[in-house]
Amino acid sequence: MVTFLQETLADIKNNHSDISEITFILPSKRAGGFLMQELRKEILKTQFAPRILDVEEFIQELSNLSIIDNTELLFKSYEAYLGTPSIAEKDDFETYSTWANTLINDFNEIDRYLVEPKPFFSYLASIKTLERWGVSDEKTELINNYLRFWEGLPSFYENIQSLLLNESVGYQGMVYREAVSNLEYYINNNGNKTHIFIGFNALNTAEQHIVQGLLETGNSMVYWDTDSSFFEDSKHSASYFIRKYINEWKYFQDEAPKFIAANFEKPKHFQLVEVQKNIGQAKYVGELLSLLSDEEINKTAIVLGDENLLIPLLYSLPENVKNVNVTMGVSLKNFPAVVFFELLFAIHLRKTGNLYYKDILSILNHPLGSDLLQNGQSIANTLTRENITHISPEKLYELSKNEEKGVLQLLFEDWKDDSKKAVKVALQVLSELQKKHKINSVDRVVQHQLTAIFSKIEALNEQYPFLKSIKSMLILFSEMASSTSLDFEGEAYKGLQLMGVLETRVLDFENVIITSVNEGIFPSGKSNASFITYDLKQQFNLPLYNEKDAIYTYHFYRLLQRAKNVTLLYNNHSEGINTGEKSRFIRQLEIDKRENHTIEKRILSPKVQIKKQSLKEIKKTEAVMQRIREIAEKGFSPSALTSYIRNPLDFYFQKILKLNDFEEVEETVAANTLGTIVHDTLETFYQPLEGSVLTIQNLSDMKEQIHEEVTKQFKKTFKGGTFSKGKNLIIFEVAKRYISNFIDREVSDVEAGNNIKIIKIETNLTLEILITELNFPVKIHGKVDRVDEYNGQLRIIDYKTGLVNQGDVEIIDWEQLNQDYKFSKAFQILTYALMMNKEILINNAEAGIISFKNLGSGFLKFGVKEKSGSRNKSQIITNETLENFTLELKKLILEICDQNIPFTEKEIDLC
Repeated sequence: MVTFLQETLADIKNNHSDISEITFILPSKRAGGFLMQELRKEILKTQFAPRILDVEEFIQELSNLSIIDNTELLFKSYEAYLGTPSIAEKDDFETYSTWANTLINDFNEIDRYLVEPKPFFSYLASIKTLERWGVSDEKTELINNYLRFWEGLPSFYENIQSLLLNESVGYQGMVYREAVSNLEYYINNNGNKTHIFIGFNALNTAEQHIVQGLLETGNSMVYWDTDSSFFEDSKHSASYFIRKYINEWKYFQDEAPKFIAANFEKPKHFQLVEVQKNIGQAKYVGELLSLLSDEEINKTAIVLGDENLLIPLLYSLPENVKNVNVTMGVSLKNFPAVVFFELLFAIHLRKTGNLYYKDILSILNHPLGSDLLQNGQSIANTLTRENITHISPEKLYELSKNEEKGVLQLLFEDWKDDSKKAVKVALQVLSELQKKHKINSVDRVVQHQLTAIFSKIEALNEQYPFLKSIKSMLILFSEMASSTSLDFEGEAYKGLQLMGVLETRVLDFENVIITSVNEGIFPSGKSNASFITYDLKQQFNLPLYNEKDAIYTYHFYRLLQRAKNVTLLYNNHSEGINTGEKSRFIRQLEIDKRENHTIEKRILSPKVQIKKQSLKEIKKTEAVMQRIREIAEKGFSPSALTSYIRNPLDFYFQKILKLNDFEEVEETVAANTLGTIVHDTLETFYQPLEGSVLTIQNLSDMKEQIHEEVTKQFKKTFKGGTFSKGKNLIIFEVAKRYISNFIDREVSDVEAGNNIKIIKIETNLTLEILITELNFPVKIHGKVDRVDEYNGQLRIIDYKTGLVNQGDVEIIDWEQLNQDYKFSKAFQILTYALMMNKEILINNAEAGIISFKNLGSGFLKFGVKEKSGSRNKSQIITNETLENFTLELKKLILEICDQNIPFTEKEIDLC
């Protein structure tokens, strides 16, 4: 394959004996680098190299101005904005920065296209006035200020220009306009020199003036990179601009264009691949590359329609790819260090005295936070253990070691919304991090870039006193981090080329793989980031969206012109703003298929293999058996036994391995915490009355103490948490209501003449179970909430703050009791009854649950229904009842203690 640059150089050498005197101008630095590489290959003897410039370098040389950095331009433009008297109502810098870039881009546009400013701004002001026409009979101050702003734009525009000209700098459009002004002077001094323009397509008006001016000298030339297939088709937008220039420019009335090739009609193989999701594209590209030889890889370019695919693609490269040249960088905003500073600044945006625990943990648990504070995890554990949701900075410092207190103060002391303080702290933090020895090379480069950014912000803040708050500094930092990238180092002219669309200009490859060829990405679609209306653009010959589409069309088809194998991938998954629609370019290729072109279509979908999940089994080793014996000797609790019934694996993890749920700060009162608070409050009220008969006076005294006692229990159980507002206040009131309603029910019972005698409150019970098959003792233990006598009837009561219905405490078949978890509540109250039988011989007792969410149903008694289906049931606990339960209990314990029966996972119905 002969590339465009090779063809161009061959023609130039035929017409110029000494190319060292030529000035080459190309669209980009990369294109200039490849041109120099071609020259090295072709020139056999040592000679001076020609001047090779990218178009921006050439324009700056013409104008004698340097293009200003975007961040500094933002500050300079705000200075000009403040110095514009015709704009009476001024925004602060923070607000200004949200719309300034759009306005400056519009200034760029009108300058690049040499639009006369006065009539343009007059037209724009008239349009904005019309937009507000008829809003009200009398214009408000807000509308008047709005209209005055648009009327003041010419003065603002002139102020920016004069301010920048004084320092010999300018924004891009301004530099272009100045270059056109200086063109005649430049030609007078350099008209005898040869200038050759290579590979240009869409030129703005300023560039057109400059190129035509130099062509008219007779010493300069322009080489177009297009194909006759597109050039001769008046409806094909790939050659829209080149066709327009050749038809309109005076130079081409006498000179034939150089040169219109005929490569697109040559044999080509297209592979159109429909892939699910972006990661699928990256993986498929990796598969394609794994099939190529080293020679083929050297002739291959991957062009990313969406540059966000860069990192997944780098991770997907196969082992046979030895050399990669990546032409784009990775945005700094994608690195964790940037997130760390954004989190830190966000904490100081909140003007509250106390620090929120999640904010603290976000810093302490971040990799950079861990590097800064060796005991950060200890502080995090203390916050979690003490259940602290809000803490003052002073109390936080007390949790740290003395040697690290300074770093903690640096991060969390009050910055008083001072942007200078924020930048100073950021630089100190980076300085501390760079002292660490365990930083990898990538993190070190990232930190170096961040230091440069914060140093620049600090310098700008000293020069321009516009950053008055941390928020304005954070906005600026985020923008600078987004626009800063880390470049990859590699051999530029060897190996696989991984490129963005614009980097492909003037370059050719035999094998081309283009990703994300989706509508809205390639081409990108319409953009409304401009204050210039469509009709205003039409009036002043500014580029419209259809011309911007023509630029994408040119780049797409130019890549295909000399290629032999082309793979186009697109994402068919519809998600967010991505519609999953393939690009119009793919449809165009399908419809406009050429004779020598073959098109292969593929749809890639992930292979879904449904494997039957086998239930896990864990064998009981000697170590496990030893742990079971320890539990048995100490005593199985009812909850431990019911957890085994629910799922033996839960029992294994919680009781054998002692794995607890991840401990975290309880910001909102959990259900189990509420249960503990209610239980402990009732224990405090009723325990002094053990052995006594309840009276109205007892219950009245309790009601008066509800608020005080619940508050005390909240402070004890929900330690560190606040319950004076929000959801926790509601839960606090719910706890009081539960207890108040319960006592009201007790009052009603006593007033109705019922005799209630308290026997036991929150009593610890233990019972040894004789199991002859086991050679070690087995106990059960637990705490019964309440035992009383109700009109002489012994009752064993378990409190539940959750919802329990009568059906939850009834059984039909005794064998179901240790097999089905839905009978767990019945199992628990029978366990309490069995243990209580040791303390008080039970015969004709009742056992059941009082549910605070179902208080209207009263005491829910355990009962055994008849299998016949009749409504008859026995709700009395007798010796026979306890014997039946003991039999099932022994079966369950034997199963747990049997070394030959593994812990087998149960399928749990979560519905």
